[in-house]
Amino acid sequence: MDAENFGDDDKAAAVGGIAADRLRSIIERVERLEEERKALAGDIKDIFTEAKSAGFDVKVIRQIIRLRKQEPAEVEEQETLLDIYRRALGM
Repeated sequence: MDAENFGDDDKAAAVGGIAADRLRSIIERVERLEEERKALAGDIKDIFTEAKSAGFDVKVIRQIIRLRKQEPAEVEEQETLLDIYRRALGM
């Protein structure tokens, strides 16, 4: 039976072997999450603006946030290497 012989409900449910309602649901969920991510990014930007106006160095705050996401051993290894490289360059 080809798609032309399906009723309208069947066409909406399965077009070319694809569950259209399920596909639509997935796409709409992703779109909602992208909108939420956009709103959150705006909120984060506002917080960094607030930090800057309070006299904090935003670049350093970003580095601290990145460090806090890492494992302590990884941070320690990077700091040790940074120290070794600085000494090698006479800094």
